[in-house]
Amino acid sequence: MTANVEYLGELRTVAVHTLSGNCINTDAPPDNNGKGEAFSPTDLLATSLATCILTTIGIVARRDGMAPIDGAKAEVIKVMYSDPRRVGEVNIKIIFPERPFTERERKVYENTAHTCPVARSLHPDLKQAIEFIWL
Repeated sequence: MTANVEYLGELRTVAVHTLSGNCINTDAPPDNNGKGEAFSPTDLLATSLATCILTTIGIVARRDGMAPIDGAKAEVIKVMYSDPRRVGEVNIKIIFPERPFTERERKVYENTAHTCPVARSLHPDLKQAIEFIWL
């Protein structure tokens, strides 16, 4: 089992990761009757793409002996569409630390970002815009 999720009332949940016991709390966003005091489920979807990108690039870098990406950051913007209400776009800016990345490493890391497991799992109608910033 991956997680146990409990509805707490007031449009809030707590998800407990089975292996580690770590918790994630969610709250509905203000534009959907919530208080916005925690990640919304759709925030987690968008953020999941960013964390998957960074994790997968980290795996490739370590596996292939390429420049590490420690300190890389991701800025995530989720864009909601209506009719039906859904996440329509996820815009992510990946900011790599100042390091002498080779042209090959940059290409491999950018390809990895577009082919991480979450990116491949999302519906093709969801626009995934990924920008790479190399300091």
